[in-house]
Amino acid sequence: MSLAVRAHAEERMDDPALDAHIYAAVLRDLARVNRTTLAARPTLDFLKRAVGDRRRFRLLDVGFGDGDMLRRIARWAQARGVAADLVGIDLNPRSAAVAEADTPAELAIAYRTGDYADLAGQEWDIVVSSLVAHHMTHDQLIAFLRFMDREARIGWLVNDLHRHGFAHAGFQLLARLMRWHPIVRADGTLSIARSYRPDEWPPILAEAGIEGATVARNFPFRLCVTWVR
Repeated sequence: MSLAVRAHAEERMDDPALDAHIYAAVLRDLARVNRTTLAARPTLDFLKRAVGDRRRFRLLDVGFGDGDMLRRIARWAQARGVAADLVGIDLNPRSAAVAEADTPAELAIAYRTGDYADLAGQEWDIVVSSLVAHHMTHDQLIAFLRFMDREARIGWLVNDLHRHGFAHAGFQLLARLMRWHPIVRADGTLSIARSYRPDEWPPILAEAGIEGATVARNFPFRLCVTWVR
């Protein structure tokens, strides 16, 4: 597969006809992928800068999946004595049940089903997403960036993949070694092919009318776009 341009094929996990038990297994393996690939680190580093010395914040996570990122954020806030009002929104109605089942009762996280756009005007301090941007069409991504820029009072983060040949080949090997679900192996490789390169983000941000955002690479093969007030 050539990586010169982004792939646009649909991922199997996005198929609404996918069996609910298979979908749950895929989400849980994706959470394992995130742990293995240090996916939470850029998000937590961003929170350190964005939250600063504030003692409370309200955060929206768009496309929460298994809820693993929100659980990491909840524990990060608890360890620092910061009051965090954490809400996740996901289009897939099966995500909430999986996330709630995997979330300990002591972590106060609200998982919702629906369109993030319906949550406009609810006084969000921070809006984040992880592995979501590459699932969107161009127009959807522009709309999402504008939503975050308009709604996030403190800052926002897009934590996504970096379309890179080594990552594309390396993930296939890693997925086989770790015995992740076959859909995770296939979709993970396709996700890398669907993601962006650093020089592709500035024109997108300009089209969205966003100034002051930072595009940065994060090990291993993460590409993050951030804006902090």
